[in-house]
Amino acid sequence: MTTTDTIPLHFQNWIQTAKGLIFDCDGTLVDSMPVHFLAWHQTMTRYGLRLPEDRFYALGGMPSHKIIEMLAQEQSVTIDIELAAKQKEQAFLDRIHLLEPIQVVLDVAMKHRTVKPMAVASGGFRDIIHRQLHALDCFDWFDAIVTAEDTEKHKPDPDVFLEAARRLEIPANDCLVFEDADLGVEAARRAGMRCVDVRQFFQPKRIPLDTEVS
Repeated sequence: MTTTDTIPLHFQNWIQTAKGLIFDCDGTLVDSMPVHFLAWHQTMTRYGLRLPEDRFYALGGMPSHKIIEMLAQEQSVTIDIELAAKQKEQAFLDRIHLLEPIQVVLDVAMKHRTVKPMAVASGGFRDIIHRQLHALDCFDWFDAIVTAEDTEKHKPDPDVFLEAARRLEIPANDCLVFEDADLGVEAARRAGMRCVDVRQFFQPKRIPLDTEVS
């Protein structure tokens, strides 16, 4: 049995019939969400902001600066949003050695590289996404990489997926999305694309908040 055999059969059928594959990155190709949460906890604690773990996962796919802006408004905290976002991303990079691939999804991409046009479509910043893909040694598998800087609207709006389909030159309804978050699943629906929710066959690990950077 290969790792892709653990994917439900109806998803496997969708993969075979799709003309293009579009992958989210964090929590889909790479098990990075727990590492992101460590970085969020460190950075938000510095500013006296609260971001519970359950809400963090619910906001998956939203760019960092938008999350910080929302938290600051809700909790009446004055903050330099761009600086805090940069600090959060640096805190993530300090822990990048903790990243692990989500092998079952990565194997789908590896199996279909050069077979089907493929893209990454993420709400993350370009440099962070590129570094993760290089860490997985899969950067050159993808024909297009769309990140937060490339669209004005972000998940749950469909723009990131529609832009990926445009770059692949494939109609949206012929693309299949791989996602791990409610905002991303909704964005795929609004884009008119089928979506493989990887949470149906993969659960992220948890890293204790007291994990030290080494």
